[in-house]
Amino acid sequence: MSDQSEPETVSGTFVVTHADEASPVLRDVETARIHTLASNPDLESNEVVDASLAAEPPLEVAWEVVELRERRTVDVVDSDLSPTTHERAVADEQSIGDLDRVERAGTGEIHVLSVEPAETEAAARDVLEDPETIARAARLDAVRVEVRSDAAEGVLSVRYLPD
Repeated sequence: MSDQSEPETVSGTFVVTHADEASPVLRDVETARIHTLASNPDLESNEVVDASLAAEPPLEVAWEVVELRERRTVDVVDSDLSPTTHERAVADEQSIGDLDRVERAGTGEIHVLSVEPAETEAAARDVLEDPETIARAARLDAVRVEVRSDAAEGVLSVRYLPD
């Protein structure tokens, strides 16, 4: 009679935070739990995957993909467009440092931030480079993130857009 139990399994949406030929690292977008894979099933950094993972025995410190249901990339774009009139109106009601979430017509979400005008470019760069931007897009089922800014007014909008 065996005393071994089934290996731990998890299912969810993950961002590939690091990928090399040997062992990619996946981060669960809901829990932020990290999973290092024992081998790479052809995943690339910043890719979003909907998958089921199982811990590899006997130590169960590395994981394997047992089912890969979906994979996609999220384009994060620094847009030349300015925030919309509606986004500016939302920002006008905010204090510096505030963030409001605005529903889009259809699906997706828009985040409107008010920042010091002199800090607008740096704030936009931070959003573009932040790995959490891709994780947030994955949670919202977005495939494109568009960052719009207006340095004169200190308005930044981050648009999470579906396919």
